[in-house]
Amino acid sequence: MQVTETLSEGLKRGFKIVLPAKDIDRKVEDKLREYGASARIPGFRPGKAPLSLLKTRFGEAMRGEVLQEAVNEGSHQAIHERGLRPAIQPKIDITSADAGADLAFTIEVEVLPEITPMDFKSIELERLDIQIQDKDVDEEVARRAEMVKRTEPVKEPRPAKSGDVVVIDFEGKVDDKPLPGGKGDGFHLELGSNRFIPGFEDQLIGASVGEKRVVNVKFPDEYQNKEIQGKDAVFDVTVKEVREPVAAAIDDELAKQFGLENLAALKTSVKGELENGYNAVARSRAKRLLFDKLSDGHDFPLPPGMVDAEFEGIWRQVQEDKAQGRLDAEDAKKNEDDLKADYRKIAERRIRLGLLLSDLGRKNNISVTPEETNRALIAEARRHPGNERQVMEFYSQNQAAAEALRAPILEDKVVDYILELAKVTKKPMTTDAFKSMVEAEAAAAGAAGADATTAESEPAEGGKAKKPAKRAAKKAKD
Repeated sequence: MQVTETLSEGLKRGFKIVLPAKDIDRKVEDKLREYGASARIPGFRPGKAPLSLLKTRFGEAMRGEVLQEAVNEGSHQAIHERGLRPAIQPKIDITSADAGADLAFTIEVEVLPEITPMDFKSIELERLDIQIQDKDVDEEVARRAEMVKRTEPVKEPRPAKSGDVVVIDFEGKVDDKPLPGGKGDGFHLELGSNRFIPGFEDQLIGASVGEKRVVNVKFPDEYQNKEIQGKDAVFDVTVKEVREPVAAAIDDELAKQFGLENLAALKTSVKGELENGYNAVARSRAKRLLFDKLSDGHDFPLPPGMVDAEFEGIWRQVQEDKAQGRLDAEDAKKNEDDLKADYRKIAERRIRLGLLLSDLGRKNNISVTPEETNRALIAEARRHPGNERQVMEFYSQNQAAAEALRAPILEDKVVDYILELAKVTKKPMTTDAFKSMVEAEAAAAGAAGADATTAESEPAEGGKAKKPAKRAAKKAKD
């Protein structure tokens, strides 16, 4: 087999590979003899069928196998024996494969760049140490008491106000015809909860017990029932009762509603949850700052195919957001060319960080253990109650999804490796100060406009596990 390098430009490599026809014929005959040694051919004892008959019956199939094996062997010889690491799937083009002719094919491949990491000891980072105070715990316990609040009839008759629960009978019509599913008796509706069609609840504010009201609303254009999308509707409503919310007492009985023994246990549990939540936020912020420094501290060529693929994925999401009216206000002001340029920078940043973290993991023997993968898989399956088995099967049968599940774990382990080397200082901060800081940063970002090089800046390999699991769960329901 003759391998000739035809291209060496940046990260692109090209090869032409030729396998002489005589070698192909010899390999075909070897396969036919091997097959014929045990094949049962009518009229012949096992292993006694002539080679000519085997060629007639099986020669074409064996030739196909030989050609496929030759392409695989030639690709491996051209790429791996030269120590190249493909960035994306090589492009193979067979230029000659006719019977009696040499096999000739070309390979084009983009390779991963050589990366020289920066001195991580030179990185200086500030990590927030958010202090949970008693008042934070008390506020969260009060919020939970609000979650399990009850309602009781108002003691003194009065008109309903926002936050009250009205017990109503209602019947709706569209085009003077009864609305299917638009009738209810004794329905409890919290005013201000936005459970009903926009405008419905507002028109019941001020109503008293026994009062009848006509509520006029318009169904949203994107309403789930297409037959009444955008149509006007009229509801005849009778208010049977006005109830006001009564928060649950903050005591041991409240704790028992959350499965805990007493109020002290509830507060301990709440404090632990708050600490875990704020620690995760602090780590995420430190990680984002670290990625900024890593991105600024490394400049190496990127495989164009990887960048293109990442950009195309981002751009599809941008187009979907635009169609659904979810596009950021600053992005909505930009023309398409400027928007594409911004998001290509995001794609480049993601690929650069992804390649860097992957390279660091490889060079420092950082890997994901089967136990860590299993824990992540179990956690992912639990996110889809009732479909755990289907999610587990999906990942076991889908290598790409399994890799996406492992990628964030590897990313975090490499980040920890870097943070161990970097100079990280802790900055104590109260939750109030943290919230003020976040609000100030958001206001500053809004005033300046979103920076495409920092938004959505996680590495390309990370954070892709959820979508496959959602598809698996949806498939299980269908």
